[in-house]
Amino acid sequence: MGYCFKDLTATCQEDWRRYIEHDFVRALGTGTLDQNAFRCYLQQDYLFLIHFARAYALAAYKSRTLSDLRQAKAGLSTILDTELELHIGFCREWGISETDLAALPEARETLAYTRYVLEAGHRGDLLDLHVALAPCLIGYAEIAAWLNEQPTTVRGAANPFDAWITLYEGPEFQQAMLDEIAWLDARLAEVGPRRFQELSQTFSEATRLEVDFWQMGLDQRG
Repeated sequence: MGYCFKDLTATCQEDWRRYIEHDFVRALGTGTLDQNAFRCYLQQDYLFLIHFARAYALAAYKSRTLSDLRQAKAGLSTILDTELELHIGFCREWGISETDLAALPEARETLAYTRYVLEAGHRGDLLDLHVALAPCLIGYAEIAAWLNEQPTTVRGAANPFDAWITLYEGPEFQQAMLDEIAWLDARLAEVGPRRFQELSQTFSEATRLEVDFWQMGLDQRG
């Protein structure tokens, strides 16, 4: 019997919940997140997205079929045409210009996660790279859905972070998540136990690095 994406999250369920339900995420939902924490996150996430765009370009290079190439192109387009454009707009609303963004130094947490993903892609194959990317693409979509299920989540003008939730709950990003899960399910169904153990380790480490990225934002408050 083959594996699927849910088997990856099952191997690190505690870390996955810590990521999806992090205090940073909860405060986004309630609208109580310290604004300096969010501003720090916005700036570092811009750099994060630049490197993830590079990772999807690497995925395109590693693709051996037209289907895989289209999947990589879709991921790259989601970042360049949707996330980054909206992200720059978010930053502008929070008083952060594109000039400011271009001059930013990378935080250690940004360096750790983005380089981990790129290294996973360089040392492994296309599946290794997609598994390393999965906590970000799939996780953010799941986070938006989770926030909408919480009775404490505030929507609309009363929440200064509502636009962030709106982006990741939107149909374009949610469809990108579903496409990625379908791609992963098809490939994971073909791997054996030893290979799955390798992939689950990559996924677990990437998830922990996502937790660190949230914590980085919280640590910059005040």
